[in-house]
Amino acid sequence: MLQQPIFSLFYLFAAMWVATVSAALPAADSQGQPLPTLAPMLKRVTPAVVNIATESRVRVRDNPLLMDPFFRRFFGIPDAPRERRSQSLGSGVVVDAANGYVLTNHHVIASADEITVTLHDGRSFSAILVGADSDSDVAVIKIAPKNLTAIPIADSDQLQVGDFAVAIGNPFGLGQTVTSGIISALGRSGLGIEGFEDFIQTDASINPGNSGGALVNLRGELIGVNTAILAPSGGNVGIGFAIPINMAYRIMDDLLRYGRVQRGRLGVATQDLTPELATAFDIGQRKGVVVVRIAPGSVAEQAGLRIGDIVTRINERRIRNSEDLRNVVGLLPIGKAFAIRLLRDGQEVTVNAELTRPPAPKRVDAGDINPNLAGATLSELSDESPLYGQTDGVLV
Repeated sequence: MLQQPIFSLFYLFAAMWVATVSAALPAADSQGQPLPTLAPMLKRVTPAVVNIATESRVRVRDNPLLMDPFFRRFFGIPDAPRERRSQSLGSGVVVDAANGYVLTNHHVIASADEITVTLHDGRSFSAILVGADSDSDVAVIKIAPKNLTAIPIADSDQLQVGDFAVAIGNPFGLGQTVTSGIISALGRSGLGIEGFEDFIQTDASINPGNSGGALVNLRGELIGVNTAILAPSGGNVGIGFAIPINMAYRIMDDLLRYGRVQRGRLGVATQDLTPELATAFDIGQRKGVVVVRIAPGSVAEQAGLRIGDIVTRINERRIRNSEDLRNVVGLLPIGKAFAIRLLRDGQEVTVNAELTRPPAPKRVDAGDINPNLAGATLSELSDESPLYGQTDGVLV
């Protein structure tokens, strides 16, 4: 009997609160100036963000019994292989309007037989794949350069945690969508998402279909390529990741120049610094990697690294473990000098090095060694292999 008046009173207060809030949010401030809005920036930027639709043809495997020609004729199954069409949606960013180059993720266009790019104004183009790098999840596609709008590029090395960020893409195939947030963290790695990781973390909502889209600053400059989310519950929880544009642009440059990414190698095998090793070395350092092997003639040998050195930083990037070292070195440009900070006999030492293009690994046709091994190719273990420095042998 008492619930109806209470609910009526609640609705009355709710209505009064809504009216108060509405009154507190005028269309202009007290000086008559318009309220802050991202609309002018987005009008400039959104024409450069595109939707990408791909179609793949996947061969359908028959029951093994139906591979027999007799059974195929008996059941009237055609000899031509059956195919299933698979479709997917993603996003991309026009970064070169004059040449029609669009930057996106490798996983957006992987295995695609047909790629269709739809612009903000509704025009559609067939795209061709220029190059892709699965290790960093970066790809470049090309469309007809007809009245395209390119997005300006920022320097992602200047980003700071707390900077505002806006994500633009095509989530769930809804069409172009804009979300906003801040830079939550920088230099995220060790997530197991890609082979080489140096992610920008943001709380701007990123969902399936946003992959390959733009992460921009408030000036409308591209700071990253949206790539992945952390979704333990299956939905967005405010933890998204984008590839920094400096990294993506360098990879794109390699893809355009060479058709693949040119990565240098330091030439060392390392072991993570553990508390037990730190005690054995009698140091207070708890993060870093211990050099356990140096490849002859490698960049590390030329730079003067020694077995037992503890690498703590590459340039200004802190090295916490062997995966960090691989990530950082794998993203360094060929031919550019860098500094290696390390502990040697308890003393801090800095050495300079410069990555060069690694020689092609030596390969041998195993059939030349023994006819029974024909069909196999053998090569030496490189320092990129997780087994390098831990075992002897060759790679098949």
